[in-house]
Amino acid sequence: MKQKGKLIILSGFAGSGKGTIVQSLLKDHGDEYALSVSATTRSPRPGEKDGEHYFFLTKEQFEDMIQKDAFLEYAQYVNNYYGTPRHYVEEQLNSGKNVILEIEIQGALQVKKRFEDALLLFVTPPSAKILEERLRGRGTETEEVILSRMKRAHEEAEGCEVYDYLIINDDLDACIDRVHQIIQCENCKMKNNLAVIDQIKKDLTIFAKGE
Repeated sequence: MKQKGKLIILSGFAGSGKGTIVQSLLKDHGDEYALSVSATTRSPRPGEKDGEHYFFLTKEQFEDMIQKDAFLEYAQYVNNYYGTPRHYVEEQLNSGKNVILEIEIQGALQVKKRFEDALLLFVTPPSAKILEERLRGRGTETEEVILSRMKRAHEEAEGCEVYDYLIINDDLDACIDRVHQIIQCENCKMKNNLAVIDQIKKDLTIFAKGE
């Protein structure tokens, strides 16, 4: 019997390395993971493909899906909608894939209400000082943007206690392995395998009766 996949919500501060973790999991364990594809009403950027980077929708299409409760979570940002389509996620989970949602805390809480067994992982550097150093080390952001991201991190830190696991990214390779191992352990929990054990019980009953 094929086991249903696990819904994984991965959040973290900007500069925590969560994006790199996701890409590494997809690259090294592509047969086990799928990345949730978000829907948006913004226009595609050069090189972006519909259904791969985003599902690009009109405002009318997006709002129609909201009315039909077709999103696990959604939000409006800079006059555009962004959301996680329920159908795509459920389709991947039913195929046996662990589906990763890389979203912020408020979106994570919305999803958790709909998927109570979702696994919430929060990624952080070992300290605020290292977080600042990593942001500066990118060399792509202004002082204003760096300060804005640090203030945002301060706000996000207030809600991270609701997550199931805290992932401290002090060594990237070790951190990636740790995330993968946590997910594997979660998939082995008895409560996530009740259908499997029920089938084994039925087969053993038939065997015991000599049928």
